[in-house]
Amino acid sequence: MITSDLLRRLPKAELHCHLDGSVRPATLLELARDQRARMPRDDAEALAEYMRVDDARTLEDYLARFDVTLSVMQTAEAMERTAYELAEDCAREGIRYVEVRYAPVLNVRGGLTLPQAVEFPLRGLARAEREHDITARVIICALRHLPPSTSMELARLAVDFKDSGVVGFDLAGGEAGHPASEHQAAFAHALEHGLACTCHAGEGAGADSVADALHSCRVHRIGHGTRLGEDPALLAEVRDRGVGIECCLTSNIQTHAAASFDTHPLRRYFDAGVQVSLNTDNRLMSGTDLVTEYGLAAKHLDFTLDELARVARNGFVGSFLPERERDALLERVDAEFEALGAVVA
Repeated sequence: MITSDLLRRLPKAELHCHLDGSVRPATLLELARDQRARMPRDDAEALAEYMRVDDARTLEDYLARFDVTLSVMQTAEAMERTAYELAEDCAREGIRYVEVRYAPVLNVRGGLTLPQAVEFPLRGLARAEREHDITARVIICALRHLPPSTSMELARLAVDFKDSGVVGFDLAGGEAGHPASEHQAAFAHALEHGLACTCHAGEGAGADSVADALHSCRVHRIGHGTRLGEDPALLAEVRDRGVGIECCLTSNIQTHAAASFDTHPLRRYFDAGVQVSLNTDNRLMSGTDLVTEYGLAAKHLDFTLDELARVARNGFVGSFLPERERDALLERVDAEFEALGAVVA
């Protein structure tokens, strides 16, 4: 039987996790008190219930809840604390490596500069690394609805921190009416300076959105890619090129990118040989953690322990760590897989 305890002991990588979507409810309340701000609920349990998005009609509805977390993520203390706590939570779930992503342009309303909005989360992640068994890095997000000039500014920011903990560049936000190709220059800048790239696509739009990100922006991974399977030729291309697909089960149900857990394309992608990983997306808005997401794959999509271990290993293989660090981490987790009796070959 695949138990939660077994899944917690399974070494995992989390490649798609938003900082501003993964704040502890109790921390939100404390930050709001310190900043003399208001939260929509007054106790942690009620706030957690409010922040879980079960009523979204579209991806854009789902994203609206971020206004709450961002309202108190505008100070150095808040940015450092929330990053530290997220990495700490991940470590407790058996996550050995996490890539934390967010859009620093949304964290400068209180006076922080863009570089400070990167420096302080990196400090929090570095402290978590010292105190817990985890490696943590940052992916900087641009946003589809903002001008391409802003995306370029964020790509330059990501490159500036390339050797200080930032390992990737991303494009997030509502897909409808905002093709990734509009931000092609920002991706080109990141790639030219040796930074890996991913892109949210195929979540709020169809397979054409994935193709746009893949061909126009030359990304290494796709965030969600839930509707990639609508184009079998593109699916085969993704498999053959080894493009990673960052699957997020619960949030895909909430945004109606997938109709149900039982019909989520994760199983189809895995069986087709695509390099899929499992991720939480937004722990607060989805009321989830990575142990839960692995459990959902076992329960609804009939993943065995060996298959889940292969999915977990995909996360390490597809990470944006430098090759030497990635190989060292793989050597370690392969020994852990073997100790659990999981076959990943």
